[in-house]
Amino acid sequence: MTRTEIAKFIAERLAEGQTELADFYGRQPVPYFVIDNLLPPELAKTIAGAFPDVSGLALKKSLRELKYVTAQMDRCQPILEETIFAFHDAKVVSLVADITGLTRLEPDRQLYAGGISVMSKGHFLSPHLDNSHDKHRVRYRALNLLYYASPEWDPGLGGSLELWPQGPTGTPVALPNLFNRLIVMATTRGSWHSVPKIKASQPRYCVSNYYFSPDSPEEEHYFHVTSFRGRPEQPLRDLALRVDIALRMFLRRLRPRGIVENKHYYARSEGQPPAE
Repeated sequence: MTRTEIAKFIAERLAEGQTELADFYGRQPVPYFVIDNLLPPELAKTIAGAFPDVSGLALKKSLRELKYVTAQMDRCQPILEETIFAFHDAKVVSLVADITGLTRLEPDRQLYAGGISVMSKGHFLSPHLDNSHDKHRVRYRALNLLYYASPEWDPGLGGSLELWPQGPTGTPVALPNLFNRLIVMATTRGSWHSVPKIKASQPRYCVSNYYFSPDSPEEEHYFHVTSFRGRPEQPLRDLALRVDIALRMFLRRLRPRGIVENKHYYARSEGQPPAE
């Protein structure tokens, strides 16, 4: 199955509910929309079965988060790379732009902070805002596209995507990471989101893409690093993460391109064909 064939399925589902999705997206405090049964069931099962063993993934472990990730799609089974880049298809991007009303959306071939993730028992993502820009701080991060691929996932296992309309001191809205579900959410200065601790050993699979734009989603200039906070019941962690935000923002003002390069992007192996 090629990325073009997968993109056709995605575009069809986006087009089916385009008007309703646009209306729903525009009414949310943290704008988002959901499409269930995005891909044919057998294709979705194939994608789930292609996720790699975590021994080949990078572990991100800190007060901020605990999960396995990779953007090196040429080291994974081909169907995963084809799925990732299906979301870069021009028709898919155009339909998402029409639904969200965002201008000049561009997928990211380097998969900066994108790719795939695997989470299991005890893994989490603290409430956070995604980095406001791309790897080179040229384009604004506009949308986060999350495709969930864990068969028979029970929301009781945890792992839902949480949105925080009132910020990290408020009450989150939980969106279960159901199998074959796509969630598209805005990434702005108010789009706080998180993943609570996973309660079981069953792996939580996610395929992640970001769309960027040279236009600010909020129609004015802003910049921020990826900013993590503690949950309301974690005051000490919240204090530590507030200090972490302030320190990293200070360092970025000193050196706008960053002190240490973020290596979570797609650097294809020598001799491999281009990603798209």
